[in-house]
Amino acid sequence: MSFTTRFAPSPTGPLHLGHAYSALLAYDMAQAAGGEFLLRIEDIDTSRARPEWETQIYDDLAWLGLHWRRPVARQSERKHLYDAALSKLWETNLLFACRCTRRDIAEALSAPQEGAAPALGPDGAIYPGTCRASGKASGEMVLPDDAALRLDMRSAMQVQIKGETLSFTESGVGPEGETGQITFTPQNVIETIGDVVLARRDMGTSYHLSVVLDDAAQGVTHVVRGCDLFDATRIHVILQRLLGLPTPIYHHHRLIRDAQAKRLAKRDDARAIALFRAEGATPQDIRVMVGLSPAAR
Repeated sequence: MSFTTRFAPSPTGPLHLGHAYSALLAYDMAQAAGGEFLLRIEDIDTSRARPEWETQIYDDLAWLGLHWRRPVARQSERKHLYDAALSKLWETNLLFACRCTRRDIAEALSAPQEGAAPALGPDGAIYPGTCRASGKASGEMVLPDDAALRLDMRSAMQVQIKGETLSFTESGVGPEGETGQITFTPQNVIETIGDVVLARRDMGTSYHLSVVLDDAAQGVTHVVRGCDLFDATRIHVILQRLLGLPTPIYHHHRLIRDAQAKRLAKRDDARAIALFRAEGATPQDIRVMVGLSPAAR
């Protein structure tokens, strides 16, 4: 299989220097390996996605000197793939409907600990399992559309994974210096991740589900992304196992930060690529700003 990387931004604001670094790194890695760089638009959050931001993504990346296959894959056009995967998990009793509000979850987590801070996982506070028993399929084959759908992590680990050690290859570096073969156990997953949401009621899918399915469908062999997503990789490996999908090699990289060491966000317009362009910067200037050279790998 050809060496394939991708850059998958959301059209919800301007690309900043952190996006430039990730896109350029993925592009450089593909070029160095004689492979292919893909662009994917992650627009599942239709309430925030805007066509003008998508157009600017294309303009900014082209200005940086990147080239990609067309037409570009857009998540808003791939709902059938997400529905099929959810139906498969629902029919095997690995999903449950959750109608908890954020307040419900916060109250359930705080009550037993008498005010102690709840344990945190890749998606924030670990779900306490409130709807796990009542939200099961119970013979109903139609996916509910009035609730979030959560993965029953304990059932997934004990019935499907059956206690096997899970792993992925990290060619970059995680937040604590993790690299090489990264292993984790089902018990660790149950305790530190919990029942993650695979479909939100307002969008019919989730980042975790869509990114796993899209990477597999596009033949992505090397996932290049920020180290803030390192912990979420365990969720993605689990979904790949449950859905019979290949696990790519992951390359997590450092985050680009501002002068106060704070990671950049789309609200940081002062770091937007478009503004640097307007001020006369060149693509090479951007490479220097993010610590890359023309021969970067």
